[in-house]
Amino acid sequence: MARYQVILAYDGTRFQGSQRQAESRTVQGELEKALRKVGWLGGSVLMAGRTDTGVHASGQVAAFDLDWSHAEAELLRALNANLPPDLAVHAARIAAEDFHPRFDARSRRYCYRLYCQPTRDPLREKLAWRVWPPVEIDELLRAAYLFRGSHDFAGFGSPTSRNGTTVRTVMQTGWSPHDDELHFEVQADAFLYRMVRRLVFVQVAFAQGRCSLGAVEAALQGHGRLPAGLAPAHGLTLLEVTY
Repeated sequence: MARYQVILAYDGTRFQGSQRQAESRTVQGELEKALRKVGWLGGSVLMAGRTDTGVHASGQVAAFDLDWSHAEAELLRALNANLPPDLAVHAARIAAEDFHPRFDARSRRYCYRLYCQPTRDPLREKLAWRVWPPVEIDELLRAAYLFRGSHDFAGFGSPTSRNGTTVRTVMQTGWSPHDDELHFEVQADAFLYRMVRRLVFVQVAFAQGRCSLGAVEAALQGHGRLPAGLAPAHGLTLLEVTY
């Protein structure tokens, strides 16, 4: 028996989030089904964190204990043979016996994609948020810079546990152009529930003239009002969990 660490990639469109639910299709639920087909007898896999309904991942991390007598590469192939097309294992390795993908994580990194266009683009809108009126990257960068460092992000998300703290440390934020898209990357020690989508929405609101930088700064200090709303889930991807 050994503890295995796997990196998961998935298209979140048809998943009701990553965490297992009794009556819904989830990433954890599909992974556990595949594991049972290769002899897993555990009750629940461990996940690095939750992603919302519709959110994607290329670097989600899970762990489980398994009695597997073959090479790690064989486990990867066996799991992928039993997983649905919108979920795959990209890497599998033996980890320390006490490894926990959530509590041992040092940081998480997300990417949010958007593009500016006045009319719908049905093929692209599965993976990116269409924004109109347009926004300029220089304005987005001005707002992104404010989030760096340790702040109380209570105005930008909900605690992930009852009575949990809303203080988070953001190591890096930034926007970059990719053809006609703008990508926002953010790395932090941890994130509040829906925090990244809220950060993106507020930055777009500022860039469209619907709130001021002063209002964003005030919200980080626990007062002031910002426009209500969240960026859509389908533009968000969990890129990496670091240890």
